[in-house]
Amino acid sequence: MATSSTVLERAESIPMPGEAAGNWYALHTRPRHEKLVVQRLNERLVETFLPTVTEVHRWSDRKKKVELPLFSCYVFAKFLPNRIERLNVLRVSGVISLVGSQGEGTAIPDSQMDAVRTLLQGEIPWSSHPFLKMGQRVRIRGGALEGLEGILVGRNGSQTLVISVDAIQRSLSVRVEGYQVEAL
Repeated sequence: MATSSTVLERAESIPMPGEAAGNWYALHTRPRHEKLVVQRLNERLVETFLPTVTEVHRWSDRKKKVELPLFSCYVFAKFLPNRIERLNVLRVSGVISLVGSQGEGTAIPDSQMDAVRTLLQGEIPWSSHPFLKMGQRVRIRGGALEGLEGILVGRNGSQTLVISVDAIQRSLSVRVEGYQVEAL
């Protein structure tokens, strides 16, 4: 069985000549088909982005650096939001669907894609974190507030946990900067 240790950052992006016009979309792929999907999309002249990490896996007899997708089962592609382009992408073997509503996909802002690229290419330490949305019900893990549940909100640029007593329609809030928070 393989275990992972040291994580090194890397991003695999294949820009096409003239940088494709259009929007970025996330594609849901079959498990372990991300690199194959990128290769097939590039053959169709679709600009792709597959953020990857290099992990050192250990077996009983050896160690090996393995390059894995940062977001398992997802690839990013940039194309025009029209029926022909969508079908060109969806017909690639290994692609399950576009991520978004009604099978048309939801455009991802360039700024979010650039942020992922910058983080992976920089020398700044980072780690994966569960996705939390403001307004989501969460629980604090560890520390003096262990087990406390409430709604995650933002106030003045900081994260705050709101604890409500529904019956009397009253709430308290506490800043949760520095605490580990998990979704419920």
